[in-house]
Amino acid sequence: MAQDPCAGSLNSTTISASGAGTPESVVAAANSPFDCFYVYPTVSSEPGANADLEIQPAEVNAAVEQASRFEQVCNVWAPMYRQRTLASLGSGAGLGGDPAADQVAYQSVLSGWKDYLANDNHGRPIIFIGHSQGAAMLIRLLQSQVDTHPAVRKLLVSAIILGGNVTVPQGKDVGATFHDIPACRSDSQTHCVIAYSSFLQQPPADSLFGRPGAGVSLQSEQTATAGLQVLCTNPAALSGGSGGLLPYFAVGAGKIGTTKLTTPWVSFPGLYTAQCESADGITWLQVNDLGTSSDPRPRATPSQGPTFGIHMYDVNIALGNLVADVRSEEAVYHD
Repeated sequence: MAQDPCAGSLNSTTISASGAGTPESVVAAANSPFDCFYVYPTVSSEPGANADLEIQPAEVNAAVEQASRFEQVCNVWAPMYRQRTLASLGSGAGLGGDPAADQVAYQSVLSGWKDYLANDNHGRPIIFIGHSQGAAMLIRLLQSQVDTHPAVRKLLVSAIILGGNVTVPQGKDVGATFHDIPACRSDSQTHCVIAYSSFLQQPPADSLFGRPGAGVSLQSEQTATAGLQVLCTNPAALSGGSGGLLPYFAVGAGKIGTTKLTTPWVSFPGLYTAQCESADGITWLQVNDLGTSSDPRPRATPSQGPTFGIHMYDVNIALGNLVADVRSEEAVYHD
């Protein structure tokens, strides 16, 4: 695009627990040898079951908030697609509940992928990024176009699939959703997947995420769930255990604590840690809030209800970690 929304400033203000701010200057990579292929979550407020392909503020904002910071490590490609709309999913026919509308959405993503691969990729390695409905569509795309195609799979650096319920056999790293794309268990591993759904406490029994066959799983992912678990890889500690999260959020004008915001981004280091946990058939990324009552930084809350956890923050709560993971993977990538 002539006015690429992912090409805006990445400069940020780091806010400490006291409310003091420190500027952070960030420059996008010039002529990166890597690509990112991003599929955005449910954002369309259009009527009907599927969105059209008109670029609207909702899609632009999603790309900026979730994908643009990856410009530090890749060229971001964010194709429009005929996603299931908010109205369609809100009517009770969630993903998997209207196979015809799901198919329209997937075929649109597939068309964008084929066009990109044929005309824009030119053999560059790829990082796939998707959240929520975007994760569900990306799972299906990887299954049909990458997992079973070695020539394409060698281009895979990693797939970041968040809030999408990637499944594996219990205690294993691969073998259910994907046949040959395992979990990323270190930042020096490539050709693998980073996946999680984030919660501030143990999810309820009817959680939409962390349970095989639930949430944004498409129809093909909602059957034969026995013996499976949802994959969790901690972006702050891929090898396991706990790690500190580095959230980044896009912001407008305003003030946090004593700091007047003059950058388009803020980060909150030291506010959260996380580790993967499993209980009662649910696997999730447990996010721990370390802030005190005097900490002025805004907090992530389960505003969509307990069954969602902090689903809407899955990407941004660990955006700094995810970019760092990709940078490390790129340093060791080979096809």
